[in-house]
Amino acid sequence: MPKPKKVSSKKAKQARSAKLLQQLAALPVRPTPEGDLEVLLVTSRETRRWIVPKGWPMKGRKPHRSAALEACEEAGVIGRIGKTPAGFYTYAKRLPDGGVLPCRVAVYCLTVTKQLATWPEKGQRDVQWVSSEAAAVLVDEPELADLIRELARAAVTAHGQAPPAAS
Repeated sequence: MPKPKKVSSKKAKQARSAKLLQQLAALPVRPTPEGDLEVLLVTSRETRRWIVPKGWPMKGRKPHRSAALEACEEAGVIGRIGKTPAGFYTYAKRLPDGGVLPCRVAVYCLTVTKQLATWPEKGQRDVQWVSSEAAAVLVDEPELADLIRELARAAVTAHGQAPPAAS
């Protein structure tokens, strides 16, 4: 049996000894005039998949503040962020050596109030506002897609409209 590949990343080494690596994400949203919800997605730098802004917990910062900072750095958006996670999803983090690690991501809803003209990762990622249903289809992670759909139903219900029919 071949030996497992060595990983140079300290976080990756720690994560392999733990069950799940913990990350934080912001789900940037804005209401439409019709009471629906739009979601801002970004592409990952490596694979160019559609994702939500996410990253590692930051020492000295509350988790929701770290998620808000990721949204500003990766997507150029600022807004009101929830203090508790709206939900969680898991995904397989791809490592430079070809390995993967299971990650659990706490997702904080960020109601966008401002979109900046420039931000640190502009040009490294594409950003796109899409309907909540389009966002759910574009992301690869089924748990994240379900969370987006749940938040959209809650937003529509809060505006006094009937939630969309379940598929």
